[in-house]
Amino acid sequence: MTTGTSTLRRAGIALLATLTLATVPATAATADSATAGRSATAAGAWHGAWAASPQAPAAPFGPNWSQQGFADQTVRQIVRVTAGGTRARIELTNRYGTTPLRVTGATVARTAGGGAVEPGSVRALTFGGRGAVTVPAGGTLLSDGVPFRTKALESVTVTLYLAGPTGPATFHHMASATSYRASGDHRADASGAAFTETGTSWYYLSGVEVSGGPRTARRDGIVAFGDSITDGVGSTTDADNRYPDELAERLAATGRPRAVLNHGIGGNQVVNDTTWAGEAGVVRFRKDVLTEKGVGTVILLEGINDIGGSTPAFPGGPTPEVSVNRLVEGHRALIRQAHAHGLKVVGATLTPIKGSFYDTPENEAKREAFNAWVRTSGAYDAVVDLDRAVADPADPDRILPAYDSGDHLHPGDAGYRAMAEALDLDAL
Repeated sequence: MTTGTSTLRRAGIALLATLTLATVPATAATADSATAGRSATAAGAWHGAWAASPQAPAAPFGPNWSQQGFADQTVRQIVRVTAGGTRARIELTNRYGTTPLRVTGATVARTAGGGAVEPGSVRALTFGGRGAVTVPAGGTLLSDGVPFRTKALESVTVTLYLAGPTGPATFHHMASATSYRASGDHRADASGAAFTETGTSWYYLSGVEVSGGPRTARRDGIVAFGDSITDGVGSTTDADNRYPDELAERLAATGRPRAVLNHGIGGNQVVNDTTWAGEAGVVRFRKDVLTEKGVGTVILLEGINDIGGSTPAFPGGPTPEVSVNRLVEGHRALIRQAHAHGLKVVGATLTPIKGSFYDTPENEAKREAFNAWVRTSGAYDAVVDLDRAVADPADPDRILPAYDSGDHLHPGDAGYRAMAEALDLDAL
């Protein structure tokens, strides 16, 4: 799904922890590529607890901090982990940087609300035993492991101090969460007073991993892969009401929480690259999904931007038209990649578009034909019918008004909850 601030500025562009810290030696970080950077350490098996897919600097819906980057500034970002453990580490990415990224220092702390953290909880992160680190252009790197306990659905505040000019920043555009910026070095501040600037994107932070939890030996994590409907466009900012969040809450309520990692990018397409919404899904899947540790299942919900991206209203200009057959082949390619890495694949039908800027007879015919293939092809290991989960029974081509964020394309909080409830937990 395409994205936007405040649900894509509706009229014009309607598309779219509690941390209990201990003190033990840290393990060595691994730099280089994303794949090498996610290798296990001597501390035990690591697995993802939170993730966001990186994007190249862009501002399709208005100003953000990605194109200018940072200089003598501190960025504070809050994320909610979906699995717990006794140790944690962060992943930093410079995937789309053209020069090395120098991070002067980083901390992790217990979230207190807004830009503040709980006093006494701030802990410095190290990288190979050093407080500062350089991430190569195009590279991804992990911090050393920090000993502390996290539980599923607890929030973690990660703070980065960037002393020198970074240049344009690799980021994740539509965070549906508030990030904070301060001038100077405020990485150790408990107060949020210095963080007077806010945005709704994540910068350089692409993952939080944990180890030592009760389920870390199991490969039962779930990746939600897709576009803005996976990314959570239309959900309430800072409420963690994206459908993958709601799924994580369902799993935690059973007493058996599982990691749910959100690799949605607003505007992303399965077979086309875009100028602002990332590489085609068939390309980024290897980088974003297959590098995640502890994952056993992937949910595929993507294709509506392939169908609708050729409209003149698509941000950055229209993308090449995609036939249903080509979209199907794109999904088959994703399924092959997943199966080759031992992942179970759950296919999801595309949600309604009636009344949205994507609504044309041709696009609706493609959506219905693709959904019929999802339901009947047998290509996936399991299928979830998200189309029917959020459709208006009186008008099945339209999102139920109670589930609509207002743009007739993206669900709101109630719609995302209905999507999560439609998933069969036993099939994941």
